[in-house]
Amino acid sequence: QVQLVESGGGAVQAGGSLRLACAASGRTFYNYAVGWFRQALGKEREFAAAINWDGSSRRYVDSVKGRFIISRDNVENTVYLQMNSLKPEDTAVYYCAAGDIPVTEPTEYDYWGQGTQVTVSS
Repeated sequence: QVQLVESGGGAVQAGGSLRLACAASGRTFYNYAVGWFRQALGKEREFAAAINWDGSSRRYVDSVKGRFIISRDNVENTVYLQMNSLKPEDTAVYYCAAGDIPVTEPTEYDYWGQGTQVTVSS
């Protein structure tokens, strides 16, 4: 079992930055890929970024490439999402999820956090 807790959300103006953290419990967290997903009000959950178990492979949705960076610290059992140059369209609840491989499909992930709100004002 893996339990995930997100933190770091908040309100920021366009152009600002936030760093989200996904803290995991469970001794085998380092075995899992982790994805960040986001869900805006009234919209479906969408993939944002993912990282494999050792950080050697990362992927991003096109809309965040060059602005977001996903990283992980397997000693601290934490995955981060550094979000720079934020835009109003980045406003959403952000969720982290753990699974076997860093894919874009949310149904492939086994464990989910409760989410953290990110609000970007223009």
